Amino acid sequence: MAMVLWLLFSPFLFLSVSANTQTKVTDNPADELVAVLNANRTAHKSSALTDNPGLACIALQYIKAYQGDCKAVGEAKKPADSEFAETFAPDCGVEASTLSPITGRLLGCQSKYVKPSEAFSMLMKNEKSLEILYNKNHTEVGAGVTGSDGGGPYFWCVLFSNGKHNSSFVAQGGVAKISRPGCFSGANDECSGANDLSRLHQMWLYAITAFVAAGYAFGI
Repeated sequence: MAMVLWLLFSPFLFLSVSANTQTKVTDNPADELVAVLNANRTAHKSSALTDNPGLACIALQYIKAYQGDCKAVGEAKKPADSEFAETFAPDCGVEASTLSPITGRLLGCQSKYVKPSEAFSMLMKNEKSLEILYNKNHTEVGAGVTGSDGGGPYFWCVLFSNGKHNSSFVAQGGVAKISRPGCFSGANDECSGANDLSRLHQMWLYAITAFVAAGYAFGI
């Protein structure tokens, strides 16, 4: 039985590692979301925003505060403002003294993974979302995306701030802590994104099915 398990699961582990090592730095859905967002701002005669990795890391932690509860998105339930300094900043290695006001938040959740351009459309769900997007008080932006337990639901979060470049959301040592699962923008991180999480989840289900079939074949 141990040999059957090794034969079934080791190829999937290899494929997972291989996919990560071949991923380009630009292959990051959070970066792509920010690119789409800035393109829409400039088309609307608004300035493009600086992608701040410290703020983006906090956007990822903001998502994780929902603990995979997709139904809570859009409700009154949301992380307390105190969590930014007490939890999110320390988890990202961001110096609490450099936190700047959050001038806007966009958060969406879907059961299946979608492309960043489609996620952007999902986030633009009403007039209030458009007002947040085109707000002229924003100077910086950060995006995070992650699935839950290697699969859906998938969360997309964008945080905006009016902080000053190079002096707000500053990470200790100049680099925000990489947190998995999930990706955040501006990190120059080899992050293949939530889509790979979805594929890994599917392979895991396939592996379990294959193991059950092998159990019947070998009389385990």
